[in-house]
Amino acid sequence: MNAAARSVLADVQASPDTRNIRINRVGVKGLRTLLRVRQADGGEQSTVARLDMSVGLPGEVKGTHMSRFVEIIEGNPSALDLPALLALLQRMLARLGADRGEIAVACTYFIRKAAPVSGVESLLDHEILMRAVHDPHGGTRATLQVCVPVTSLCPCSKEISEYGAHNQRSHVTIEAQLNAPMTIEELVRIAEEEASCEVFGLLKRPDEKFVTERAYDNPKFAEDLVRDIAVRLNAEARITRYRVTAENFESIHNHSAFAEIEHEATTDITDRLHLA
Repeated sequence: MNAAARSVLADVQASPDTRNIRINRVGVKGLRTLLRVRQADGGEQSTVARLDMSVGLPGEVKGTHMSRFVEIIEGNPSALDLPALLALLQRMLARLGADRGEIAVACTYFIRKAAPVSGVESLLDHEILMRAVHDPHGGTRATLQVCVPVTSLCPCSKEISEYGAHNQRSHVTIEAQLNAPMTIEELVRIAEEEASCEVFGLLKRPDEKFVTERAYDNPKFAEDLVRDIAVRLNAEARITRYRVTAENFESIHNHSAFAEIEHEATTDITDRLHLA
């Protein structure tokens, strides 16, 4: 191939496709990169993120341009929160000429916490997922998901035992579709406040006494956890749909106990998304 021929390379992806079958989602999956995430206080933290990015592909087009997905992330100047993710989604749709697209960002997010008595500070890690979706029929949707480690103590064990009660670490996962900004910290606090007790990265002996007694005074089944959290979410106008799950890693069994509630608001929210 001579220099002139090399200077004009064929764009195979953009060539016509005679099968004329639309592809719902095409893109990149499991893209790992460094990202900055916006904190509730306006600060930022860096984290390793995993991204799935996709668009809809018309039936007459052979393929999408995979490199453009990576270019969009590499060229993103902003720390991510849901408003920034929605802006990134719009840039992706424009760059790829698509009428449907989706971006999901999963990462570990750290929150600095003070122990309840000593006040000693430590970081606690949470797995989060931010998702932004646009399609011509459903409009634009933004979802924030947090997985929060908490303590749960069994009400039955406490009631029937002469002393003590079995307790365990639990994971509360809240997946919330939003129509207005809500921070990661706000969703995390809802889960922590409705648990038997929250957990900390570092505790001194007075703190350990406090959390042990706090859990004992506040026993909850997995069913109690999801119901109490659902009460809080039902009262939150910024949340239009949610799923809350509690998984208790049982200390007296070799299996977990879990409970889950899904709820969808009765009003149409697609026209009142105020995140962007």
